[in-house]
Amino acid sequence: MQKQLNIPKTRGEKVWDIIGISGYIATVLFLIIIWRQLPEQVPLHMGLTGHVDDWAAKESLLLLPALSIIMFTLLHQLGKYPHIHNYPKRLNEDNAAAFYQLSRKMLNKVKNICVLVFCFIELEFSMIALGWIDEGHAWILIIILLAALYPIVEGMLKQRKIK
Repeated sequence: MQKQLNIPKTRGEKVWDIIGISGYIATVLFLIIIWRQLPEQVPLHMGLTGHVDDWAAKESLLLLPALSIIMFTLLHQLGKYPHIHNYPKRLNEDNAAAFYQLSRKMLNKVKNICVLVFCFIELEFSMIALGWIDEGHAWILIIILLAALYPIVEGMLKQRKIK
């Protein structure tokens, strides 16, 4: 285990947290507002074509917000301890701060993008259940999921540049 350093959050990390938390709150408020209008059966899963292939009780829509809170909390806590993350052997006292900050920033982006992906799924399933749209837009979800991988690839490339 490496030495713990006190590195303040960057402005970018704070912005990402605001975006993720705002998206979550907006989605939960939307769910509260439409709850009585939802039918008893709502989409539970859709295939890559965007066609819903499984339905469940409307209470199943509560699962994604619950999972979002758990995931956000766990990843947020993990981000507080960048010294326990996995690093290359070239980590030393001179470059530890750069490695820790990069790792924490990457984790922060992934955390918030995953929350936004869950929000998108929640909204799309709700809109299908209400009849506002006929099918999901799987290609949008694929793009969003690829966007979640971007911070990881970006972080790995930037990590290679740390001396």
